[in-house]
Amino acid sequence: MAAELLWFCNWTTLGVCAALKLPQISALRAARSARGLSLLSLLLELAGHLVFLRYQCYYEYPLLTYLEYPIVITQDVILLLHVFHFNGNVFGSAPYVALFVTSWFVLGLRKWIIDLSMSLCIFIGAASKFAQLQHLWKTGDSGAVSALTWGLASYACVVLIHLVTMLALNLWVTATVLRYRKTVSKAK
Repeated sequence: MAAELLWFCNWTTLGVCAALKLPQISALRAARSARGLSLLSLLLELAGHLVFLRYQCYYEYPLLTYLEYPIVITQDVILLLHVFHFNGNVFGSAPYVALFVTSWFVLGLRKWIIDLSMSLCIFIGAASKFAQLQHLWKTGDSGAVSALTWGLASYACVVLIHLVTMLALNLWVTATVLRYRKTVSKAK
């Protein structure tokens, strides 16, 4: 039963990731505008995905364990090109492309560089979400931002809820053990 559940989670997550940015790209094309989207958020998200992909490649993990990242990165690049196009500056993407390509090679130069970068991925990912939120709060306009894309992104995170729940419960048990250990020590 557990193997079937894992198989289901893996393949549905991959399927969701294969379509993740398509509603956003479609919304941009329909609106012919990038209004509401934070460029910083997109760049940070792409950076986090690239670090994660580079880490997986560096340590030669099996492709099926990270296949969604090349798919999402491709969609992110297409989305960014649309944003630059609708902002009237497609050539403005050139420095970012150069930066990301250079980063790909720099990340693999030393083990400590890729390891440090990977440990920062959660902060990069969180910063990308906060950048989008800040942009929405500042403008008060969601413009061409796709709620479906953000909803699909949430699905991919649902699988991790189990891990977060287990982490919280394990920490709770640890704290309780330490609390009662101190109480027993005081009684003696």
